[in-house]
Amino acid sequence: MAGEAINEDYPVEIHEYLSTFENSIGAVDEMLKTMMSVSRNELLQKLDPLEQAKVDLVSAYTLNSMFWVYLATQGVNPKEHPVKQELERIRVYMNRVKEITDKKKAGKLDRGAASRFVKNALWEPKPKNASKIANKGKSKT
Repeated sequence: MAGEAINEDYPVEIHEYLSTFENSIGAVDEMLKTMMSVSRNELLQKLDPLEQAKVDLVSAYTLNSMFWVYLATQGVNPKEHPVKQELERIRVYMNRVKEITDKKKAGKLDRGAASRFVKNALWEPKPKNASKIANKGKSKT
């Protein structure tokens, strides 16, 4: 669109925005073609259940987001449409999956090592007999 003459049907100020939008639509189209070239079952067989959930959630969120944009282009306020609740529901599930992923990444506590570390780090008073013996040795010199 950069080499094309600017169309007089819209204000010149938004030409750059429209050009960027057109490039984004092209990128989305290429991604969809790539995703559609592989069967869903074939893709999901290669993934563990958590990764499968991520793929399903991202797909649902993307589809609903595209519907949101469609509604906006048709003059419908998407904030008042049920698609808003659906996007929020998907976002809640995405947060749940993120929490599970974060828990898996979190380090495990080695109780034995932690116990030894704390025990050695704490100050232990010397027995009373040991201080008397040390004092006797000092007073003789």
